[in-house]
Amino acid sequence: MSGLTYIRFFEEFGIADVPLVGGKNASLGEMFQKLSQQGVRVPHGFAITAEAYKHMLDRAGAWDALHAELDDLDPADVTALARKGKRAREIVYGAGLPHDLADEILDAYRTLQEEYGDEVSLAVRSSATAEDLPTASFAGQQETFLNIKGPESLLDACRRCFASLFTDRAIHYRIDQGFDHFKVALSIGVMKMVRSDLASSGVMFTIDTESGFNDVVFVTGSYGLGENVVQGAVDPDEFYVHKPTYQAGHRAVLRRLIGDKAVKMIFVEGGTKHTTRNIPTPKADRGRFCITDSDVLELAGYACTIEGHYGHPMDIEWAKDGLDGKLYIVQARPETSASQRSLTTIENYVLEGRDLEGREVLAEGRSVGEKVASGVAKRIEHLDHLSDFQPGQVLVADITTPDWEPIMKTAAAIVTNRGGRTCHAAIIARELGIPAVVGAGDATARVPDGEVVTVSCVEGDTGRVYRGEVGFHVDRTEVADLPRPRTRIMVNLGNPDLAFKTTFLPNDGVGLARMEFIVSEYIKVHPLALLHPDKVDDAAARRTIDRLTYGYPDGATFFVQRLSEGIGTIAAAFWPKPVVVRMSDFKTNEYASLIGGSGFEPTEANPMIGFRGASRYAHPAYAEGFALECRAMRRVREEMGLTNVVIMLPFVRRVAEADLVLQTMADLGLRRGDNGLKVYAMCEIPNNVILLDEFAKRFDGFSIGSNDLTQLTLGVDRDSEIVAFDYDERDDGVKEMIRLAVEGCRRNGIHSGLCGQAPSDYPDMAEFLVRLGIDSISLNPDVVVKTTRQILELETEFAPTQ
Repeated sequence: MSGLTYIRFFEEFGIADVPLVGGKNASLGEMFQKLSQQGVRVPHGFAITAEAYKHMLDRAGAWDALHAELDDLDPADVTALARKGKRAREIVYGAGLPHDLADEILDAYRTLQEEYGDEVSLAVRSSATAEDLPTASFAGQQETFLNIKGPESLLDACRRCFASLFTDRAIHYRIDQGFDHFKVALSIGVMKMVRSDLASSGVMFTIDTESGFNDVVFVTGSYGLGENVVQGAVDPDEFYVHKPTYQAGHRAVLRRLIGDKAVKMIFVEGGTKHTTRNIPTPKADRGRFCITDSDVLELAGYACTIEGHYGHPMDIEWAKDGLDGKLYIVQARPETSASQRSLTTIENYVLEGRDLEGREVLAEGRSVGEKVASGVAKRIEHLDHLSDFQPGQVLVADITTPDWEPIMKTAAAIVTNRGGRTCHAAIIARELGIPAVVGAGDATARVPDGEVVTVSCVEGDTGRVYRGEVGFHVDRTEVADLPRPRTRIMVNLGNPDLAFKTTFLPNDGVGLARMEFIVSEYIKVHPLALLHPDKVDDAAARRTIDRLTYGYPDGATFFVQRLSEGIGTIAAAFWPKPVVVRMSDFKTNEYASLIGGSGFEPTEANPMIGFRGASRYAHPAYAEGFALECRAMRRVREEMGLTNVVIMLPFVRRVAEADLVLQTMADLGLRRGDNGLKVYAMCEIPNNVILLDEFAKRFDGFSIGSNDLTQLTLGVDRDSEIVAFDYDERDDGVKEMIRLAVEGCRRNGIHSGLCGQAPSDYPDMAEFLVRLGIDSISLNPDVVVKTTRQILELETEFAPTQ
């Protein structure tokens, strides 16, 4: 023990000591004591206890003056709150530090100097005795002082830290949460300063903050001090790591998104206090990630260890020291938003499509909250203007800080120019249950003040601000205790942005993950144009390719990494359930529309039945592109460890073609049966049904594509409006083809499924498939629950045909 009255070093206390040292310090002490030996690196330091705070005010006789300012305070009166808060801070700061307390602080400081050297700089951080609770986060309510050096600077920082218990935002937050100002005390943490001003820092969560999906670590980071990430002054880099495969020994970043990182916070040269400023981030640094993959994976390991110790999702601050190059954990607290949501009721906000036609998009950024809201836009540019904001308006600002919270809690939605999905505005929006679009760039210029706008955060990672009021409705689905039917109900899903959210639907995996969405939305460039940019004639296309592939060694690496991250995200979301990934099935006109694609594709009179699907894979005109697809699939299964991925080949016209493609895949490292690899084929051509016994020798299952099977059975181009009346998946001939396919799969002991549109659109088709005894039906997410209930009712009425 330290033998000091008002000081405790980190090794002397733990998480049970919140009344003595506050939540922040208690967590640091807990990790320093319990997790250092497991590799979690925490800077050493000490706590100035809550008793010291009380001792200081007792010695100064300051309690009566504080009561006079704070008793009966009306938190809605912003002006009075500001006046009384300022006075309360003056009372505490003016109390000064008693000599015995000051002496102990300086003694402890000398101990850290002995450990780290005389020039060690310090972080002085507030730690309230009611903060970081599982249901309420007091983070950011009090002040932090960084890069403190020298005895006088340290003592002054401690006085300011004590006074910050009465910041306006802290007073307001305590009233909102029902805490008594005089039953909350302040401890101070003093620790080695991690010089992230010379490197990077950020925040990570052991849960996906948007969906509440629990199997990932979500890491955000930017250059410089971490305040920019927390406050939303920058659009940070984002990374995901899949916990189950990480803990099984695989080391791969699941997904990453580069942020703009326009500024970085540094210390003012020669400053001895906490003086900081933002400077522009060099362009070259903005174009690359602020930490390496190995850094991300090290942080993910820390996160898993910390979550395992505490037993619930955590919100963790990290910093990389530019002097020693090491990563440190500087705070960990319970995550208080995503982990609190109900898992038995699923809410889906759905925009009315007819209202979106021709609707102007005023601004775009990162979506937070998975909701929609409309209201009058109100631009707030300064704290002095907060009183102008009216409840129900849409707050539009450059950034927000904790001082803004009194008006944020009355807003319909929030839009900010700057910030990422872990910034202050995003965290508060989640706590309040309102949508927010952060990092929208120039929203304060583009969103007209005083006009009605609609904020939409239900279209994936991109949040949009639309002009005017867009109609929407809310679908609420109760999924508690919904039993699983015998027929496996899977989902059709191509958009990785929706993967984590979709897992909360009752499901048996993904029956169709279409590669085309990922290529067109995440990659955008024709694979052969990435391999041979010199053959792209269009100068504008070449410039776009250069921009998209900046920071990657070459175009092939860009394609493989982006495709594997998209597929990997879907596979990780549904792990360990099967995820059936269909290899590319673009038609030539669709491939030609990709950036740089026109020079690599032939012109066909009828692309629908032309050079598509399996016919491309071993063909000299596309073999190099298929090799990239196979590299991506190998990366997902081998490096990421997501062996739940099943590969599916589309539009396999002939048995000989199946043999050729399967051999090509084997030559590229994807041999059926190796490492548990299953390969399915789409059953969408009459020849697949006619020769099913032969095809069944080569595949582990068939997934019936009712869309193409219908058009090829009936001879109807499904893209032609003129003969649309002849296109009907429920035609007796089509149903007979489906019956033969299902019975053929059963006869050959392989999987039978259907992933076409029909059962999503027509309940009677779902009933037909169940009566056949099909193994699985893959549905669009919006009809999964309804169709599952229908199938459960059917299965109680009859036993499927055997």
